Amino acid sequence: MADNLPSDFDVIVIGTGLPESIIAAACSRSGQRVLHVDSRSYYGGNWASFSFSGLLSWLKEYQENSDVVTENSTWQEQILENEEAILLSSKDKTIQHVEVFCYASQDLHKDVEEAGALQKNHAPVTSAHSTEAAEAACLLTAEESLSIGSCEILAEQSQCSDPESSPEVNDAEEAGEKETQSDAKSSTEESSENVPKVQDNTETPKKNTVTYSQIIKEGRRFNIDLVSKLLYSRGLLIDLLIKSNVSRYAEFKNITRILAFRDGTVEQVPCSRADVFNSKQLTMVEKRMLMKFLTFCMEYEEHPDEYKAYEETTFSEYLKTQKLTPNLQYFVLHSIAMTSETTSCTIDGLKATKKFLQCLGRYGNTPFLFPLYGQGELPQCFCRMCAVFGGIYCLRHSVQCLVVDKESRKCKAMIDQFGQRIISKHFIIEDSYLSEKTCSRVQYRQISRAVLITDGSVLKTDSDQQVSILTVPAEEPGSFAVRVIELCSSTMTCMKGTYLVHLTCMSSKTAREDLEPVVQKLFTPYTEIEAENEQVQKPRILWALYFNMRDSSDISRDCYNDLPSNVYVCSGPDCGLGNDNAVKQAETLFQQICPNEDFCPAPPNPEDIILDGDSSQQEVSESSVIQETNSETPKESTVLENSEEPSE
Repeated sequence: MADNLPSDFDVIVIGTGLPESIIAAACSRSGQRVLHVDSRSYYGGNWASFSFSGLLSWLKEYQENSDVVTENSTWQEQILENEEAILLSSKDKTIQHVEVFCYASQDLHKDVEEAGALQKNHAPVTSAHSTEAAEAACLLTAEESLSIGSCEILAEQSQCSDPESSPEVNDAEEAGEKETQSDAKSSTEESSENVPKVQDNTETPKKNTVTYSQIIKEGRRFNIDLVSKLLYSRGLLIDLLIKSNVSRYAEFKNITRILAFRDGTVEQVPCSRADVFNSKQLTMVEKRMLMKFLTFCMEYEEHPDEYKAYEETTFSEYLKTQKLTPNLQYFVLHSIAMTSETTSCTIDGLKATKKFLQCLGRYGNTPFLFPLYGQGELPQCFCRMCAVFGGIYCLRHSVQCLVVDKESRKCKAMIDQFGQRIISKHFIIEDSYLSEKTCSRVQYRQISRAVLITDGSVLKTDSDQQVSILTVPAEEPGSFAVRVIELCSSTMTCMKGTYLVHLTCMSSKTAREDLEPVVQKLFTPYTEIEAENEQVQKPRILWALYFNMRDSSDISRDCYNDLPSNVYVCSGPDCGLGNDNAVKQAETLFQQICPNEDFCPAPPNPEDIILDGDSSQQEVSESSVIQETNSETPKESTVLENSEEPSE
């Protein structure tokens, strides 16, 4: 691969996380020659999603390689007298305190294999053959999820006076992708066609039949995110997906419920106007109080006198002055604004509440969307856009060092694992690749994460296909509120009869110490005795994973030692619910690299592309197919309904 790789680029991007992928796509779209490399065997870095077997391989690789440091001195031969090297880290230190627990019945036999798996990897990843097997497991979901033909697309009508009001739905299947689909993926596609519909409860296995063997066999049905986030329907990422037309590579599902945990019980929070007036939890007086306050929050900036005296107080204290009952105060603080009771000021709370309300109704009754097949789809979507415009991708391709000119103090090249020297004008690098020497003055925060596979929902309803978000407030001083996102099988992240639950909070201790108290409140561990008891109130945990992840967001460039001016650092995932930080970061760095270019503009219309020879005829044929596809009547989908006028 090193022999075939060009030695000169405009932009080299190291790491395939969401911000790096967006920058690579934007640079490639603007005509820059882009090389995108990652030492990992999968796309996304800490933004990635894994099948169940892929996650087990990731855990095994983490455990086996946590203390392994490979030394390679081939880079020294490439450094000239007037140059110096900035060594990059060969060891990922962003994940810590990993703990795995299996509560499901472990009737696992040696002959149990993942359905459709090419090869099961039991050996340590040490040889080239076993590395390929691990890569196949890790990329199982990542590669196949991009070959889905039926997509619900967020797209803007170019002929419409209101660009946000009319997203399109495109159900065309790409012929080239059909050839690469496996039999297992075909069955997944058949089920994905009915995503907006409620799954048939008769097909859902009984609780006491979900065993570890079944989880292994159905491992490809799981898409487990390392980071848990949602997309605000009027957030920066949705706007970017629409603007750049990258949305055609993904499909989304509405979050159907906003939940609250109060006095030991879980209840649904009314947030839209219809929900408020149909709610049986609120009295008529409370409904009027809530609607009046929410109306004020939508235009709070026009009435500064209403909140100016409380700017220095917490949002929680401010709510107590607004003639809201304790019930309403709790809903607004923890389920609508989703802010801290002790640290968020009044302005932050009002901004968060307004953002929540502005996002209501664009694609459904709640403000949030979730990408089918997991958050890890999003970096891949932008990677695909970059590749379409000529970007070159190399996974399992590590970089030994950056080469810096002593005179200009600018980075001029990188040296890869093969000792090849590759020149570039600009270098984008994910924080985790920087060495301890470069980051010696950086103070990192940590994120506590838990992933659970459960046999039931935290709030049972007639439908078993609910996608929910719940915030559990902090109880002890120094601890943080815990965000719980519960995903059902129609999100294509877990097998039927199970739920995938993500818990996230800022770390004060290890992930298990931070999150286990909340887990114990909402769930109970699965046992054989309880499996026979159908009166169990709480959903049961079948499998659990705890880990801490580094939060490298909001770190000043000045904190890094001796960083050349043309080397730009991207952070990993932050603890926030949305993806605005990644988009802002990507756009800021792109403008520094290409100051006069548009950030991720829409690709040209196929009709406007003129090619020579036979290629032009093929292009005309493809454009006619696209026209026919777009002329079809879109299928009904609550994901893409827009019931409100877009706001600026």
